[in-house]
Amino acid sequence: MELRTLRYFVAVAEERHFGRAAVRLHMSQPPLSRAIQQLETEVGASLFDRSPTGVGLTRVGAVLLDEARALLDQADRVSARVSAAAGASILTVGILGDGTDPGVTRLAAAYRRKHPGVDIRIRDTDLTDPTCGLKAGLVDVAVTRAPFDETALAARVLRADPVGAVLRADDPLAHRDHLKLADLTDRRWFQFPDGTDPIWQTYWNGGKTRAGPVVRVVQECVQAVLWNGTVGMTPLGHTMPEGLAVVPLVDMAPSRVVVVWNEGDTNPLIRSFVQTATAAYRVNGPRPQ
Repeated sequence: MELRTLRYFVAVAEERHFGRAAVRLHMSQPPLSRAIQQLETEVGASLFDRSPTGVGLTRVGAVLLDEARALLDQADRVSARVSAAAGASILTVGILGDGTDPGVTRLAAAYRRKHPGVDIRIRDTDLTDPTCGLKAGLVDVAVTRAPFDETALAARVLRADPVGAVLRADDPLAHRDHLKLADLTDRRWFQFPDGTDPIWQTYWNGGKTRAGPVVRVVQECVQAVLWNGTVGMTPLGHTMPEGLAVVPLVDMAPSRVVVVWNEGDTNPLIRSFVQTATAAYRVNGPRPQ
């Protein structure tokens, strides 16, 4: 069994779908299907129960998944240790958003256990660059939120969070059980500075061109709502300061937490980071959508 084929198998097992796994692996579906079929021939048993909606693991597939993850994890550790011995022992990570996210906490602990000799440098960024400096070459890998322009980047979805509108607690709409974007049409929304990724800006404006105060950091967003009644958006589950309320938006696409890196970057420390992040967010977390 080749490590590459085992990576293909793990991707299909985790995505539960050949098409999604092919997208994740940056390849077309036919060669992925052939690789899995060849693996099943080598094993001598079916690894997946196939259906029109996706795949599920057979008993043999479930056993192989555990073993494949352990083997790939060991292979990544070997590559990382060799790279560290050669001097590549620094990894700069960009973080956007809430640093208390339990997924980030689990990721930090798990990566430290795997690579105790790697110097992890964190770059905390504001809301004007969803890639956290990745496109500018300031970080090696980032944990951030999509959508944004992913040209020349590779991304893995870790979690999908529903979002809500942030309003003043005394706003008439703040007492609703839920809202639709149409309920907020006549409101002012916060804006990011000129030059900010337009895909990113459009998402946080509910898919439309809006008017409102320019902000750069989360605290400025909070103050814009408190002082000016500006509409903001946030993933549900975040604690809001006194005087603010969050109402779920039922027709807004979820905010996707992603790990992102430069396409084609073969640094084993990054590959291990991506694998560790996928596992850390899979624990007690909803399946990415």
